[in-house]
Amino acid sequence: MTDNPGLMTHPSADPDTLTQVAASLYQRGQFDVAESCSREALRAQPTHLGALHQLALALNAQGKYANASQVFAELARRDPDDVAHWMNLGTALLAQHRHDEALAAYAQAGARGEASADFFYNVGLVHIDRGSYEAALTVLKDAVRLAPDDAEICYQYAVCCDETMDHDEAIATLIRWPNLQGLNSNLLAKIGRLLMNLGELQSAAQAMELAARDPHPDPELVLGLIQVQERTNRLAEARAALARLKADPRATALGTDLMLVEAQLAAREGRAQDAQDLFRQILSKKTDFHLRHYELYPLAKSLDSLGRYDEAFAVLEEAHRSQIAYTHLVAPDVRQRRGPPIPVADFGCIAEDVAQWDEGGAPTAEQSPIFIVGFPRSGTTLLEQTLDAHPSLKSMDETRFIHEAVDSMLDAGIAYPEKLAGMTRAQLDELRAQYWKRVGRRVELAPGQRLVDKNPMNLFALPAVRRLFPHARILLAVRHPCDVILSCYMQHFRAPQFALLCRDLPTLAAGYRRAFDFWFRESAILRPAYREVRYESFVAEFATQVRSLAEWLGLERTDAMLQPGEHARRKGFISTPSYSQVVQPVNTRAIGRWTAYERHFGAVIPQVEPYLRRWNYSA
Repeated sequence: MTDNPGLMTHPSADPDTLTQVAASLYQRGQFDVAESCSREALRAQPTHLGALHQLALALNAQGKYANASQVFAELARRDPDDVAHWMNLGTALLAQHRHDEALAAYAQAGARGEASADFFYNVGLVHIDRGSYEAALTVLKDAVRLAPDDAEICYQYAVCCDETMDHDEAIATLIRWPNLQGLNSNLLAKIGRLLMNLGELQSAAQAMELAARDPHPDPELVLGLIQVQERTNRLAEARAALARLKADPRATALGTDLMLVEAQLAAREGRAQDAQDLFRQILSKKTDFHLRHYELYPLAKSLDSLGRYDEAFAVLEEAHRSQIAYTHLVAPDVRQRRGPPIPVADFGCIAEDVAQWDEGGAPTAEQSPIFIVGFPRSGTTLLEQTLDAHPSLKSMDETRFIHEAVDSMLDAGIAYPEKLAGMTRAQLDELRAQYWKRVGRRVELAPGQRLVDKNPMNLFALPAVRRLFPHARILLAVRHPCDVILSCYMQHFRAPQFALLCRDLPTLAAGYRRAFDFWFRESAILRPAYREVRYESFVAEFATQVRSLAEWLGLERTDAMLQPGEHARRKGFISTPSYSQVVQPVNTRAIGRWTAYERHFGAVIPQVEPYLRRWNYSA
């Protein structure tokens, strides 16, 4: 028997020697020869545990997971007190997605005293693979505690934080990536993409730049860089890089991941038929129902672009069923919640309390942020980019900073929003200082620049906005309710609560109605300085509307505001789902889109009828 460097074995060699040779071959990456050598040792001595162990390792390294798990199971049966056998068995079972069996194997290791960072990390991977991010978070927290500088452990922990919507913890874990151990180009690219999605653009760019310096990138790294190019609207670069990647024979190992990027680029390039063909091919290979929504949503958009509206709606219905199944896995507590949509709308201010608010020492309008609110998919991103193009304004994409101020109020025992009159000037100043500190980590404001804080869901934080920044200007984005509801239904929202809100059109309509009932009820009491910006008028009479808006905000006119698409393209990363639309020239194509699906809106119209009348929309 001969390995490539010429190492000779002899049929009469004893099992110990053969096992040592197999171990040497394994270390040098010659897994198939190591397997043969281990089998030869076992033919000589079938009970040789060392040879059995080397055989299992060699099988596992070749991706022969079913065979490897059988051998690891035999090792665990023969030598049950060796926790390494149980750990290896769990790893081989995880590779086959046999989650319950993998967890049982790891439990055997834990019962025998295994409590290392690797142990908790591997258990976390099982939960991640099955979509149980909250369970994964619990064990990965222990892994991070034991190995706080391990890059892979920190990355997977941050993924779970992101999936469970704890974005601050995800950022805190990854922002220190330069000091982590075990970094490689692929992991750097993954960290960069996640930081980008979390809004930490500077740190993300540094990680991606370092990853891109790899002189011999493997296909997975190249694919990740292409995804970043698409996400930052560098489509020509992405297309050229994809062509080079597809010419690499190694790219076949990427499977449907490569096909997915090609489908996304086809959709961005307006090749809807090619995109839908690719999305359908991917779905034909995806058997886990709870994961199908990732491709179903973009497939529905491609069908919509082709004018195949009935097919698109049927696909959307399946997409929502798939996402609800996924939500029940990743956020099982959400499944137990009952009651009307958007429960925060049940709580409001009391007029007698508001009348006693002391606004002494509050910042002026010029010292306050400009807030953009509204129901999601109402044109808030277009508004944001239009304002951000003005040299005296700067936006920071969507954050929860105002909602975090609400959290701080509640933590301090303040009855929010019913009893805010009793807040002292010191408390208000401290909350404002915390807000600006968070802002400072996201954007740097030049002297005299005003902040644009765009988050549609700040609509529900109007009492906090009004208490902290009583003179702030607020823009309320308004769009035909049916267009808003359809657009939300077609969108893949990750937040579990919003995924449930969007699960069908009637539920969405009820949420929409409650949102604006809340806004107009509270604004009648709070009397904020706000202006409605109607999407249809804004895009149809763009120059006139922009001039009027600038005048209301006290801004000098500038032609830069008239090209928000070009501004967004230069800006690069846009955090919202509108990142691909906002870089286009302002147009009216999205007006009246809902009419193609009108037959599905029978239960929607009565819900939103008060706002159709209020804003004089037809239905």
